[in-house]
Amino acid sequence: MTTALITGSTAGIGAAFARRLAADGQDLVLVARDTGRLREQATELHDRHGVEVEVLPADLSLDEGIEAVAGRLGDRKNPVDLLINNAGFGNKGRYLDVSMADELRMLKVHCEAVLRLTSAAAGAMRERGRGGVVNVASVAAFVPRGTYGASKSWVVQFTQGAARDLAGSGVRLMALCPGFVRTEFHQRAGMGTDNIPGWLWLDADKLVAAALADLARGRTVSIPDPRYKALMGLVKVTPRGLLGGVSSRTGRKYGPR
Repeated sequence: MTTALITGSTAGIGAAFARRLAADGQDLVLVARDTGRLREQATELHDRHGVEVEVLPADLSLDEGIEAVAGRLGDRKNPVDLLINNAGFGNKGRYLDVSMADELRMLKVHCEAVLRLTSAAAGAMRERGRGGVVNVASVAAFVPRGTYGASKSWVVQFTQGAARDLAGSGVRLMALCPGFVRTEFHQRAGMGTDNIPGWLWLDADKLVAAALADLARGRTVSIPDPRYKALMGLVKVTPRGLLGGVSSRTGRKYGPR
């Protein structure tokens, strides 16, 4: 029996990972801020799939929250075989419209927590010669679009570099880059979604299935949908100056209102 630890597990992509991995027979460690929702989720997954489910309430925007999760990942007696770094959020507003405190909190969760938790997990996994880490980024990583995109670009670059350094160790690392997914993400950020075309939306369960298949193939970056693969292919050949203008106009059209 293997164990997976999932941050941001109670909603959206994190919850989809929890459902899929529990159905596959993996024990779980679920991490989120809301203790009540964690316990409800743990009970449901245990009763439905018969797996062991541990809850770990933690706020990854705080040092003590990161330290608590890093400590669990480094527990050699109860090893974690798969880490899903999924916790994250968005801020409504353009650069300089968002408070510095909120910008720094985003970098704490998206960058510092990902670095520290990946390092805690990968160190223990390397000792055992096996394990995997999925760091959830975004297709926003590939376009110049504010602090959110910049933080997700860091996640992609960090994950690719760490995967290269750990090649041959038995530890796999992958950055997952979804597009728009029907989750609580936009609602929590106060962002409207009525202006986003239906064809851009992805299903969280299908996304997770594609991501796990990419991890098994040894990919270090996963864009788990043909539509977004095609869009990101266009991004690669678009001049950066032009891309910045298109990104800004697209953000105003499809972003928060």
